[in-house]
Amino acid sequence: MFQINENYQKLPGSYLFSSIAKKVDAYAKANPDKNIIRLGIGDVTQPLAPAVIEALHKAVDEMGKAETFHGYAPDLGYDFLRKAIVEHDYKARGCDISEDEVFVSDGAKSDSGNIQEIFGPDCKIAVCDPVYPVYVDSNVMAGRTGEYDAKSETWSNVIYMPCVAENNFVPEFPKETPDIIYLCLPNNPTGTTISKSQLQEWVDYAKKSGAVIIYDAAYEAYITEKDVPHSVYECPGARECAIEIRSFSKNAGFTGVRLGFTVVPKDLTCNGVSLRDMWARRHGTKFNGAPYIVQRAGEAVYSDAGRAQIKEQVAYYMKNASVIKQGLMDAGYTVFGGVNGPYIWLKTPNNMNSWEFFDYLLENANVVGTPGSGFGPSGEGYFRLSAFGSYENTVAALERIKKL
Repeated sequence: MFQINENYQKLPGSYLFSSIAKKVDAYAKANPDKNIIRLGIGDVTQPLAPAVIEALHKAVDEMGKAETFHGYAPDLGYDFLRKAIVEHDYKARGCDISEDEVFVSDGAKSDSGNIQEIFGPDCKIAVCDPVYPVYVDSNVMAGRTGEYDAKSETWSNVIYMPCVAENNFVPEFPKETPDIIYLCLPNNPTGTTISKSQLQEWVDYAKKSGAVIIYDAAYEAYITEKDVPHSVYECPGARECAIEIRSFSKNAGFTGVRLGFTVVPKDLTCNGVSLRDMWARRHGTKFNGAPYIVQRAGEAVYSDAGRAQIKEQVAYYMKNASVIKQGLMDAGYTVFGGVNGPYIWLKTPNNMNSWEFFDYLLENANVVGTPGSGFGPSGEGYFRLSAFGSYENTVAALERIKKL
């Protein structure tokens, strides 16, 4: 008789955004006359930039000719894309990263879930709380998180680092020493971030304690303040203790195209074993590469035209963030984020819990957001709104909320 991976049975309920989709779909079917505005999931709404579309068309034409056809992609990704990544994302910011330390993938979510495979089963993880659910859930599936306590909504073998208003949503060093530290900055879901000096303290802490930082920089394109780092490798010593994961989904609108990459420096080792080589082995064994067409589209993101067009798109979403933040403040809400990230984190009114406010907003304003408790226990009493909707829908949603 075959056996299943029992760790999957430990996961409470379904994935957060699947649960939200089911609730919204049920409400929509019961109320077909309602115009629902969705500011919940962090999915983009603006079309791909013209430079990207042009690159896609050109690559599709190439695939129709024998002399320019491409089959399997190289393990790490095509040289043309990795070269552009290194040049614009790292060398331009003074970061010492080489092309053979960049691994192109089909997105940051995949890499965020898969990266734990190269670490031992007894490693203890530390996560910001609230946090992107994939970090914890993927470690649950691997059997690394212990037992779940439904009352506290925590796992016995996970170190939680509360990020709340009292500490300005900046994680503090845990009392218990972790092996793996997940940092998502700018943060999903709070939309907040930290300064370069604060990140340097985390790099120094990781080196001293023998931990590795998994740095999710999916939202770095939304940073507006000068003292906020775009990459962990801006900090001296990070090559020896940090892995960085990036995405084309939010900066360039590739949520439906799928492209991302992970950087694993050669200096990052454990007992003489190269984590870069381990990830290369895993990558080559379990992944056949992002499509040539998509990687050419990714290359276009770094062209002069592509960078200018994508900068406009980012500004569009950040204008939405400003509208949401100011509108909520005008309505008397306590709000955070929206300055260096495309998310607004608000305190739920009248002592409502997160899911109560979700239902209240859906039923009375026909607006969808994300309950803070879905991101971890410290998210209870908070709520996330996304700036990735259209400007028109964003303005309409805020007008509805103000009338409540």
